[in-house]
Order: sequence, then structure tokens, then C-alpha cells
Amino acid sequence: MAPQIHVIHENSEWSAPLFAQLEARGLPYQDWFIHERTLDLQEVPPQGVFYNRMSASSHTRGHRYAPELTAGILTWLEANGRTVWNGTRALQLELSKIDQAMTFGRYGIPTPRTIAAVGKAQILEAAQKMSGPFITKHNRAGKGLGVRLFYSVEGLVQHLESPAFEPSVDGITLIQQYIKAPSPFITRMEFIGQRFHYAVRVDTSEGFELCPADACNIGDLACPATPEVGTKNKFELIPDFDHPLIPSVQRLLEEQRIFVAGVEFIVDAEGRPYVYDLNTNTNYNSGAETRAGGQKTGMGRLAEALGGALAGLR
Repeated sequence: MAPQIHVIHENSEWSAPLFAQLEARGLPYQDWFIHERTLDLQEVPPQGVFYNRMSASSHTRGHRYAPELTAGILTWLEANGRTVWNGTRALQLELSKIDQAMTFGRYGIPTPRTIAAVGKAQILEAAQKMSGPFITKHNRAGKGLGVRLFYSVEGLVQHLESPAFEPSVDGITLIQQYIKAPSPFITRMEFIGQRFHYAVRVDTSEGFELCPADACNIGDLACPATPEVGTKNKFELIPDFDHPLIPSVQRLLEEQRIFVAGVEFIVDAEGRPYVYDLNTNTNYNSGAETRAGGQKTGMGRLAEALGGALAGLR
């Protein structure tokens, strides 16, 4: 069989826009939906380019062990010399914000102070070390899982004792310094083929659970499952965006062999940026792209890049 593009994922709703772009360009692809399946380690993988889109939030869609199975698949592919976009290292970063923070630090990229904890008593102990407001979040997350803002340890105590507290799927809760921005927004930089593509301004005034995809299963108004909620556009492309963080992030992606990523940062009142998330299962908001003129489409550029990688194999 001729080489094809193989898309490894667990969310058909998120991957459908990519499939549409691949089809529009006549690029051959295979849909590798990962949930329950077998992996014969003695088989030889098919030829082609393998693009991993596995998400850290897969358990919220009933695919609890999809990342673990994907880790085995990626190891199998790499051992057989296949071309893999976002391979085992990318998946490691996707599944651990601890790993993300330590990796950012290696490249001189500033991050908020963070303490990891397992156990409610340990979460409280970590919170007591914070000198101001702090947030909690899941270590293995996606979609803003577990993100809550606290102004006092007393508020955290009440939360931990309430039914609203939900532990991370890996058991690790992060307590992180709260960075107060002068305006309620964050910036998300998108990289495709290890190069900066565009940046999006994301309105955070209605909450922390923000997902850039047009279809997300969060059930939260802050997610553009219906792209326009209220009177404001939550996602806006930033024209002619440039930032000193871009070269450092590109170097990180190159050396860690990550081909596709969304990197989010917030700027404090003094203008200092803090990077807090690297998402290797990036999605794009078509509404924001259309309002910006429709020339810079994330999925379109991604399809072209995958097509170029496939042509290189041939």
C-alpha cells in the first residue's frame, strides 16, 4: 500500500476538520481512532506519516486508557523507523504539566510558581506556601480541568470538603501562583511544523475552561462549542503578532521533536509574560480565522504540512 497520513486520536469531533482539509487537498489518510484495540508488536507498521493527536482529557469522553495505548503505539512506530509527528516525547508533555513546567525552565521560558501535591492534606500544605491568590489545576488535564481560583486557604478548605472537588485522573493536583493580568485575556501561540503560525487572544472573563476548538464537550459557556456566546468573540486572531518568546518556544519544539503545539501565556501588570501550558493536541477556532480574513487557517496549514511530509517520504 502506498504511504498515507495516519491520524492517531480519540475525538472524532475534533479531528473532523482536519480530515476535511486533507480530503480537500486529495491527501490519502487513515483514521486511527484509539480506544479499545490490539497492538501486535511483531507486526510491521504501514508506511506513511503518523500524526499523534491524543488528548490528556480523553478520560472525560470515556477513553480512560487511550493515552497509555497510544504511548505503546508511538513506541512501536518509532522503533520501526516510521515518521511520527508528535511522538512519545510530545505525549509525555501532553500528559504532565509538571513535565511542561520543567521543560519550559530548561529553555529559559518563565512559568508561574507551581507545587504538585497528592492528597488533600498535602494540597493544603502547598497552598499555605503561596504568598497570594493561587489556582488549582489537574496535572493531567486538558480543557482547563480542575482550574479554580482561590484568594485564601480557607476557601480551598471549603472546596476540598465539598462535592465540587475532583481529583486529577493521575492523582496529582497542582497549586500554582495566580498571575493577575490587567485585562482578562490570555494569548495562545500556534506552531505548525515547529514554526509559529499565528496567535489568538482569548477572553477569560467568563471562566478558565477554555478550548479553542469549534466543538468541545465541556458543557461550559467559556468553551466555544457554540462559537459566539453572548456579545463578545472569545477568540480573536492577533494581526502581525510578534513576541520575544517565539524563538525560545521554537527551539524547544525542535529539540523535543514536537511538530504541532499551542502554547499559552499570560502577562502581568508589569508586562512580564508567564507561560503555563503546552498543548500538543492543538485545535483551532474557525470563527476567529474567518473574522481575520480566512487566510490563516490552522487545519489548512496543518494539512499542507502533513502533505509535505508525506511527499518527502515518496
